[in-house]
Amino acid sequence: QLQLVESGGGLVQPGESLRLSCAASGFTSDYYAIGWFRQAPGKEREGVSCISNGGGTTNYADSVKGRFTISRDNAKNTVYLQMNSLKPEDTAVYYCAATRRLFGVCVLFPAYDYWGQGTQVTVSS
Repeated sequence: QLQLVESGGGLVQPGESLRLSCAASGFTSDYYAIGWFRQAPGKEREGVSCISNGGGTTNYADSVKGRFTISRDNAKNTVYLQMNSLKPEDTAVYYCAATRRLFGVCVLFPAYDYWGQGTQVTVSS
């Protein structure tokens, strides 16, 4: 059974860092593009970052460029989102998603087939 599990969320103060992990099971993740999305209360889900199946292409939302870094370790079937200089507006539930329908590219809109359950990130003083 194909499954994505996010971890690493928590409560941090502004300016601090977190690293989210997206662990894949039931499939070989290196065939899949992976995206990170987030949804804050009362807001629509938005794309944060994504990485292509081979890792050669990454994209970031303007709001996180220079602060967030996406990476993947295909040997561990895991994709990471390193989040630095966190701001209160980064508070949201973060989801990872996967699709095999994109090859060599990735997108920040929800054209993904498989989704995790999400992990809460709260940035507050």
